[in-house]
Amino acid sequence: MANVGRAVPSQMTAVLLTGHGGPDVLKLRDDVPTPEPGPGEVLIEVSAAGVNNTDINTRIGWYSKKVSAATGEGRARGFDDIDRDDATWSGGPMAFPRIQGADCCGRIVAVGSGVDAGRVGERVIVKTMLRSYAGGGPYECWTFGSECDGAFAQFTKAPALETFCVRCDWTDAELASIPCSWSTAENMLHRAAAGAERVLVTGASGGVGSAAVQLARRRGAEVIAVAAQAKAEDIRRLGVHRVIDRNADLLSELGPDSVDVVIDLVAGRTWPALLDLLRRGGRYAVAGAIAGPVVELDLRTLYLKDLSFFGCTFQEDIVFENLVRYIERGEIRPVVSGVFPLARITDVQEMFLAKSFIGKLVLEPPPS
Repeated sequence: MANVGRAVPSQMTAVLLTGHGGPDVLKLRDDVPTPEPGPGEVLIEVSAAGVNNTDINTRIGWYSKKVSAATGEGRARGFDDIDRDDATWSGGPMAFPRIQGADCCGRIVAVGSGVDAGRVGERVIVKTMLRSYAGGGPYECWTFGSECDGAFAQFTKAPALETFCVRCDWTDAELASIPCSWSTAENMLHRAAAGAERVLVTGASGGVGSAAVQLARRRGAEVIAVAAQAKAEDIRRLGVHRVIDRNADLLSELGPDSVDVVIDLVAGRTWPALLDLLRRGGRYAVAGAIAGPVVELDLRTLYLKDLSFFGCTFQEDIVFENLVRYIERGEIRPVVSGVFPLARITDVQEMFLAKSFIGKLVLEPPPS
């Protein structure tokens, strides 16, 4: 291991996920061994880590196919009836303890063999969907903070090839808002080939939703945002053409066959209306189901309207590479609603589930 600048402590502060359940399964420890970068890896001193749905979904066991409820219903103590063998996004069991945190901004402090020591000192973000550890095959990937340790710690390690130096004037908290939410949003738009057309975004006030709004606007789209009415004015500032209350009747508001692309993060009981909104040949992309994962599909709507469906998890390399370019060219800017100490992770996850903010919440580990 090459180390430049200062000595790295042998132990660090980190939050350990010790099992599936409520907030009590998150344990803040200050005696966790600091990781060492292996061949092709870098060691990063974490400066900021964003909070995401996937962190909470994994903690409460929501990914298990036995769960059909909305994410928020397991917030207090998780779900009792889960299959622990499929309670992660990848469909496999979680290895405990695990350091979560899919979003990482920090500085490289050491490198493993085969990595240019000149990278020490770079300010970086880590690609959330990692291909290096998964073998790089089609649709094979790991999530940073799920299949390997993530950013809810003072230090973390990641593949050098999937750790990106970003040159911009953003704060660390702003950069930490990008990896998971923005790559998810860009991936959905990329897969659906969204362009200068009419795009509807559900859950538009959240981290992924607010990113999707801006990224769709960047593509020249006319964006319709669905969100709580209390957040409408904030969302309008992102450049949307119209905001519709999430409790409204979308078909009455917009009419059938009125939308080219749906970017969905919500699903739930009102999901069938989204397909009725799509024009013939329209495209539907999904990467979340916070209102409930089980929906009713009339297959006649799907095939008679020649609709295309895109389930979006795996990301082509170009997705994250493009995000870095957008940042460095000043084409996007995330919304950060709050920055908090890592020690407040359970409070912040409760704030996240309350959905009373727009954009992202970010955690900062203590100085090492």
